[in-house]
Amino acid sequence: MKSINHIEKIRKFNRYYANVLGKIDQDIYNQSFTLTEARVMTEIYYIDGCTATEVSEKLGIDRGYLSRIVQRFEDEKIIIKKQSIDDKRQYALYLTEYGTEIFKDLVENANRGVDKMIQNLSEKELIRLVVSMETIESIYSKEHSFHSEVFVRPFQPGDVGYVAYLHGRLYDKTYKFGRMFEYYVMKGLTEFMIDTEGGELWVAEVHGEIVGSIAITKSSNTSAQLRWFVLNENYQGKGIGKKLMETAINFCEERNYTHVFLWTVSTLETARYLYNKYNFRLTEEKPNKEWTGTTLIEERWDLFLTDENSKI
Repeated sequence: MKSINHIEKIRKFNRYYANVLGKIDQDIYNQSFTLTEARVMTEIYYIDGCTATEVSEKLGIDRGYLSRIVQRFEDEKIIIKKQSIDDKRQYALYLTEYGTEIFKDLVENANRGVDKMIQNLSEKELIRLVVSMETIESIYSKEHSFHSEVFVRPFQPGDVGYVAYLHGRLYDKTYKFGRMFEYYVMKGLTEFMIDTEGGELWVAEVHGEIVGSIAITKSSNTSAQLRWFVLNENYQGKGIGKKLMETAINFCEERNYTHVFLWTVSTLETARYLYNKYNFRLTEEKPNKEWTGTTLIEERWDLFLTDENSKI
């Protein structure tokens, strides 16, 4: 048996969180639906055409209990069932138009309720809460897929040096940048650590290993700079860059920045593709002879978050 101290702490957390779930069930969701019923409805909404067996196995709900929920939903015209073509014993479940309206109302009520629960938390407390929840989900998930192991979090002591290391190694190995580039990165990171107001630095972890980073630094009350976006070459093409980018842009929106800019170089095709995908636009070019011994073209890209097309 594992340490009794750890076991007791886990059981204590379970008891506490069961009370939290009870509050969510009572105060957030529509009184005519229990939390379990809302979970079932959510599963049917996101996996259109799933079977009762799939819902039961994923949510860990007794089949008899689930059968009663499904029957109620069918009686109230919330769902419809269609016999599976592959297995006549199975029925695919779909939300009706009426059921979809109910689901969206539940989501809206839930969002308002959760917002009320966290309104007294500071930004740092909220980040800690979300990071802790993501950690539990990542560690205890039964689906050990690659994406469930990708974890983006704010930087901690010891991370900044590794972010500089990632830049120095990648840009020297792949693009033949010299020592001055690593100095430039370390100098900027050092200045950021002295004053992080209005900004944040995040790292991406896979199985506990830091594989990438991204940061936002404050330029003015309405403008921010995206910096230190880097990803280990062995983890490119797996959606981690997209997750880092969305973390940074969401932060800017929460801070009410209306403008974000960044500097890159024309040879970084993968990064430039991602910037373009998120509606950054090339606005300025200038030569740089400091880093490789040859002339590079530095590029400035700008994103205006007030534009209608600023989001994907």
